[in-house]
Amino acid sequence: MHVKKGDKVMVITGKDKGKTGTILAAFPKKDRVLVEGVNIVKKHSKPSQENPQGGINSQEASIHISNVMIIDPKTNEPTRIGYKKVQVKTKDGEKSVSVRVAKKSGELLDKVKTV
Repeated sequence: MHVKKGDKVMVITGKDKGKTGTILAAFPKKDRVLVEGVNIVKKHSKPSQENPQGGINSQEASIHISNVMIIDPKTNEPTRIGYKKVQVKTKDGEKSVSVRVAKKSGELLDKVKTV
């Protein structure tokens, strides 16, 4: 998957086209993500112990991963993602780690931990 939980994304197709939000959950097996404030649906709930009244609740539904693009941290525009190998210092020496890179600005999207 090209996106992770916590990434800021923009919806590029569908009824919520142009909306932005952060990813609340990712479901890699289904190729879907849950984006904050996007694809709001009405959910009918029966009366229960926690909710004795019951009623109709609004909540986010998942959206297909192909319908979102990550937002470039530098330009605040949607961008594609590339991958780059970076050398990281560890206790034992150096290690090669793959990180995500924004195609438009070349900005790193992942934090690289050095020890």
